[in-house]
Amino acid sequence: MNSAILITYDKEDAINEAKGLCDAAGYQVVHTITQKFLKRPKYGISGGILERLEELSERLRPDVIVFDEILKPSQNYNLASILHREILDRETLILEIFERRASSAESKLQVKLAQLRYEMARAKEKVRLSSMGEQPGFMGIGKFEVDVYYNDIKHRMQTIRSKLEKAGKQRELHRKGRKRMGFNTISLAGYTSAGKTTLFNKMTGETRDENKELFTTLSTTTRRITIKQEPFLISDTVGFISKLPAYMIDAFKSTLEELAHTDVVIVVVDISDSLFDLKKKFASCMRTLSELGVEGNKLAFALNKMDLSKSNEIMNKIEILNLSGKNNWVLVSAKTGENIDKLKEMAANIIENYSLTNPKNM
Repeated sequence: MNSAILITYDKEDAINEAKGLCDAAGYQVVHTITQKFLKRPKYGISGGILERLEELSERLRPDVIVFDEILKPSQNYNLASILHREILDRETLILEIFERRASSAESKLQVKLAQLRYEMARAKEKVRLSSMGEQPGFMGIGKFEVDVYYNDIKHRMQTIRSKLEKAGKQRELHRKGRKRMGFNTISLAGYTSAGKTTLFNKMTGETRDENKELFTTLSTTTRRITIKQEPFLISDTVGFISKLPAYMIDAFKSTLEELAHTDVVIVVVDISDSLFDLKKKFASCMRTLSELGVEGNKLAFALNKMDLSKSNEIMNKIEILNLSGKNNWVLVSAKTGENIDKLKEMAANIIENYSLTNPKNM
């Protein structure tokens, strides 16, 4: 495993998530520097912290330095010039994880598209900086002129987009086929690591890979299940994360748009999270679902990991999430299987109610 020095925010949830991202990308964090503010113009951090980082970098000799914020190319260049190490910002780190996790042809294309979008946004600045001298892991673009470099990225993006478009059309045909055969569809969504894949396995009898790492699932898997003697198709989708840039969501559009077309979306929530984490992750999920055009009356909430929580704490959290008094949530444990049948029934009821109130859409 490669080593990394991590620079992140001075908050427990930020530290845990950043360490989780490093771990998922294959980096062992050998030292963590925490700061209240990571957006200073020249280096992202203050000169005093940079000196400390320089000394640490010399002593610990990490493979990379991970900066848990989005860096401008000039900031990345300035840091690499002084530290003589490869600098990975939050976006590059997530892209590395996506690259490691992509297994299907479509998810590999989606990751490539996201990487090119990242490159394109920085192309002009990178070419300007490359003439000032190369830095570790920073350039690798030779003596490209701006336009040549920019157009090359553009052309590669167009090629990938047309391939993804074909995959999207294929997906649409599958959707229409499922509808004709009378299948109702359920999708699992939620913050990465909420336990979606474990829940998927419990609901379907599958044995998909499940672990605590972030982004275990990048490509959608669909299986058939039976609820109330009726056939349903259930899908697992890519996990959401805070501060996930719009272009990354856009790159995974053909996978994520399934959520807008599905009959019910089960949002998996880790109810054992601290109050702060719970609110942040819930808001992040709801924002992403709204951006994808998922209708509110198609949502069901699986409040997972009930086995790790006290009942009075759970009720308080349900109140805070504004779910009390509503009938579209159920407490479950994907680990023990508790209330899984209740969850399936609730999903079937939501579909039934939706079809009664929106007959044209079904």
